[in-house]
Amino acid sequence: MSSIQEIYKGNTRKSFKLFAKSKKIHINGVHHNIRFFEPYPFITKSAEGKFLKDVDSNKYVDYWMGHWSLILGHAQKKVQKKAAIQLKKGWMYGTSNENAILLSEKISKVVPVAEKIRYASTGTEATMYSVRLARAVTGKRIIAKIDGGWHGYTTDLLKTVNWPFDVSESQGLIDEKYIVSLPLNNLEESLRILESVKKDLAGVLVEPVLGGGGAIPATEEYLKGIQEMAKSNNALFMLDEIVTGFRFRYGCIYPTMKLDPDIVTLGKIVGGGFPIGVICGKDEIMEHANTSINSKKSRTYIGGGTFSANPLSMIAGDTTLDILKNKKNVLYKKLDGLGNETTKMLKKIFSEEVIVTGKGSLFMTHFPRNGVTEINNAADAAKCDSKKLFNYHFEMIARNGIFFLPGKLGAFSDAHSSADVKNMKKATESFVSNLKR
Repeated sequence: MSSIQEIYKGNTRKSFKLFAKSKKIHINGVHHNIRFFEPYPFITKSAEGKFLKDVDSNKYVDYWMGHWSLILGHAQKKVQKKAAIQLKKGWMYGTSNENAILLSEKISKVVPVAEKIRYASTGTEATMYSVRLARAVTGKRIIAKIDGGWHGYTTDLLKTVNWPFDVSESQGLIDEKYIVSLPLNNLEESLRILESVKKDLAGVLVEPVLGGGGAIPATEEYLKGIQEMAKSNNALFMLDEIVTGFRFRYGCIYPTMKLDPDIVTLGKIVGGGFPIGVICGKDEIMEHANTSINSKKSRTYIGGGTFSANPLSMIAGDTTLDILKNKKNVLYKKLDGLGNETTKMLKKIFSEEVIVTGKGSLFMTHFPRNGVTEINNAADAAKCDSKKLFNYHFEMIARNGIFFLPGKLGAFSDAHSSADVKNMKKATESFVSNLKR
């Protein structure tokens, strides 16, 4: 029998040749480190609905879904139509446009903290500017984040993203002493760490569901405890809802936990698949960025950039939120159902061999080892068998036309259905059967 790698290589000969060209002119052939996987990533030619199609004409049911940003599926028709209309009007103005106002009105109605909004072009920028605001508002320097928390490649936050957390993530970083990290869902230890730096604590930044760190939800008790600690020490409590915003409900997840953040960052879904980053904050905080009322000594630069609030991203986001609002009850019920169905299926097939984490339409399979019996934080997830997870995902790519970015969590979109769960079930049963041979 041919090996999985041989099957994959046989299916992706054109991708192999194109990727060889890419490696000659691009760093490791890719433009985001996580997009590379062995032996080489296939080259996508087109995408529609739930499918990716590569240059060799292979079709894959996609669960990566544009870094989890495409909740309506690829090339959604209404978004596509509105974007096409905008293209005829121009796609880059470099001036203010009404599309930004329309999108902000929708966001502000369902994200209570969004008393003022400013756009950037990426989630990385949004979190970077949030850190700058926290330091400016408080006059303090230290930012706390979560072990395994991913907030983009900003120098301020590129710490303790990957295991082992005590090793620096990259060369070229400075002032890492001003970033401290907390273990998710371990409130006692987190409060101990925060207590040790409280005099210089500017803010705490948390993902309500740890995305890249293992699809692990933060408990309400944990988030409330961190919030109380931050606010009692005049530090900002900041939530990164770039992944979770509009993913589980029409709006953010934090109001369901009765949290009161000072800043919330958004991205992904609210851009409708186009580049976007959003800083949402309370008036008294965001006004620090108002250059009309603040002198050079007191102002804080945030946002800005050639492509910020470009009319194309704004109309795509506005259209996406329109669709989500119109079908929210049916859509979110459907997505939650698909996630629950998949979790039950994976647990049944793998029996005690897996732990499935996630929430709603986001899910991740872990193969526990090293004594791990539950996954509450990124350290627990890191102790699991990542090689086995890669093999599971890669086999589905090569044999079954099912695409997970190997090792990462999966996301359902409106384009998926229960039939896809059944196909994933067959692929998973095949993987388990092959393991036993």
